[in-house]
Amino acid sequence: MNPKPYEPRGAGDPTAVPGALGLGLLAVGGWLLTTARPWQKPGHPLTLGLGWTASGVLLLCGLVLLARCVRTVHGRPDPETNTEDANAAAATTADGED
Repeated sequence: MNPKPYEPRGAGDPTAVPGALGLGLLAVGGWLLTTARPWQKPGHPLTLGLGWTASGVLLLCGLVLLARCVRTVHGRPDPETNTEDANAAAATTADGED
């Protein structure tokens, strides 16, 4: 008895790699932000400023990547389906049915 093979599913989810990269950037940015605290260890203001700037950039980039992935998955439907739905709605209202 040979079990049936799985059906081919294509290339996979196109948002998986950018989503994982966004989560990784958020993690690294958060870690860097927690290590660059001036009240924990006094340091040179330039070093603290660079650390906070780098962590802010990493956090922002990670957030943008995740937002783009969420928008891709949960974004607006395709325009073709909206046009078909609008044509179907127009046809039913033209027939006098509401």
